Amino acid sequence: MATFDSCNPARPAEVVATFPVQGGGDVDAAVAVAADAQRAWAAVPVPERAEIIGQCAVVLAQRKSELSRLVAREAGKVLVEAGGDVQEAIDMARFVAGQGRAAWGETVPSELRDKLAWTTRQPIGVVGLITPWNFPVAIPAWKVFPALLAGNGIVLKPSEHAPACAAAFVTACAEAGLPRGLLQAVYGYADPAVVLAVHQGVGALSFTGSVPTGRAVAVAAMEHGPKVVSLELGGKNAMIVRDDADLDLVVDGAIFGAFGTAGQRCTSTSRLVVHPAIADELIDRIVGRAQTLRLGDPLDPSTDVGPVITAASAERIVGAVEVAVGEGAGLACGGRLRRDVPGCDQGSFVEPTVLTGVKPASRVAREEVFGPVLAVLEVEDLDEAIAVVNSVEYGLSASIYTRDVNRALHAVDRIDAGIVYVNAPTIGAEISLPFGGTRHTGNGFREAGQRGIEQFSQLKSVYIDYSGRLQRAQIDNRAPVTGEA
Repeated sequence: MATFDSCNPARPAEVVATFPVQGGGDVDAAVAVAADAQRAWAAVPVPERAEIIGQCAVVLAQRKSELSRLVAREAGKVLVEAGGDVQEAIDMARFVAGQGRAAWGETVPSELRDKLAWTTRQPIGVVGLITPWNFPVAIPAWKVFPALLAGNGIVLKPSEHAPACAAAFVTACAEAGLPRGLLQAVYGYADPAVVLAVHQGVGALSFTGSVPTGRAVAVAAMEHGPKVVSLELGGKNAMIVRDDADLDLVVDGAIFGAFGTAGQRCTSTSRLVVHPAIADELIDRIVGRAQTLRLGDPLDPSTDVGPVITAASAERIVGAVEVAVGEGAGLACGGRLRRDVPGCDQGSFVEPTVLTGVKPASRVAREEVFGPVLAVLEVEDLDEAIAVVNSVEYGLSASIYTRDVNRALHAVDRIDAGIVYVNAPTIGAEISLPFGGTRHTGNGFREAGQRGIEQFSQLKSVYIDYSGRLQRAQIDNRAPVTGEA
């Protein structure tokens, strides 16, 4: 069988692990094994499923250090961010385990006498999960644990850039006591993902990735039979900064939001919509901080910004900066592709970049760059700033910095995004609230929170009539209203 290497993006010659290039037959086998295991799993009481998921949290916590180092090596995330990635998986397992004793539906009063009405949830069967490389442990956890609690079998297709992290996650779940065969993983490039998307044995598909790929996956899935398809796609997230904002707080947020994970998050802060009265000072301060950020090996605790995942990605990012400058933006700092970072032979790094004088219609203000690039737009009026935030095709995350609670709540009401922050950057979602966006960011489903299980279960409405006689719902059973006093 053909194989492929997963490599350290900081040192591409360093092989992290080797995996088989799998195809349609492998997906068929994985679905069959997961389906067989799922039939027994569906009969397990929900609280008991939750206990096993809780044990997954224990094993992941025990392995946090080694998993964090693996995330740093394979995904290029600096150690503190890699640790956060693993911690999210731990927290998600704990949260989902807690939901095992929460409400599993709702009861409603019946319109008829001696009748009960409620909803419950049932598993879908086998669900397919297609996950990206940038949160190689957290995102699988966000999908896997709710799907397990709902009683499903799972086939996971991780990114070819982070298969070792996914394999380690699957192993940890198995060691925690997850029944054999219930969680399967298939590896390779596009082929297994395509087969998984259209497989007749897969009842639900959850995809996180780019907009073009997500659309293609959704169309293919729906053309090959009824499926629940949930998409979590791109973002073009903006931070509004008003003239009364705490600039120290803004600078901290912009640096973390724009340049954390080398800008390779769907929630990264890519636009700064700033009031002209404070723009010059704010830009100077952000540029000053950005130029002190240290590029380097993600395993080195002193590194601030790690590599871009591939050389092709780095070249695309730098190309987007060049296009922006060609459209009239000013290059305040960065913009260069670096392959000379000490200790990182041939790793592809992009310097933290700040572009000024960006216009709302420019490409860099509208298209996802997915790199450490912050585009600064100057807008005086708050409603105009909100309109700029809402003018792109994405609606994942946005924020506003102001000391005025009225301005803050005005923006919260009018920003069209799934997540809105006040006095914080556009990253930092917590697992207890739903995660997802509007417009082309997704298709309406949400991950995490109590809503996270919805994409992996089917609602069933139940009616029990204990009256002992025929009662007709949706029939006019009442005497006519005469209008008499």
